[in-house]
Amino acid sequence: MSIVVIGADYLGVIEKNLYSLGVTDLKHIDGRRVSNQNKINIPKKTDFVLVLTDYVNHNTAKMVKTIAKIQEVPLIFSKRSWGAVEEKLISSGLMNE
Repeated sequence: MSIVVIGADYLGVIEKNLYSLGVTDLKHIDGRRVSNQNKINIPKKTDFVLVLTDYVNHNTAKMVKTIAKIQEVPLIFSKRSWGAVEEKLISSGLMNE
């Protein structure tokens, strides 16, 4: 499984838990800096995009949403805690309970 995580300076336990769920390719983009907005790229083989809402500005979130919709990639918005991420993954059907 290949995912793109946008937001946060450091993923910590979220990254480790995603790998334990079967993620093989994880691309992390710091969405806090305006200069990174032009560098947002979602590879074609991405299974889903995870946006950590605590650590991105509104313009970045809007841009990611537009790109994901155009490329038809599932998009998940979550707070930066493993509990919140896990809940969103389960409710979206991307992870089993």
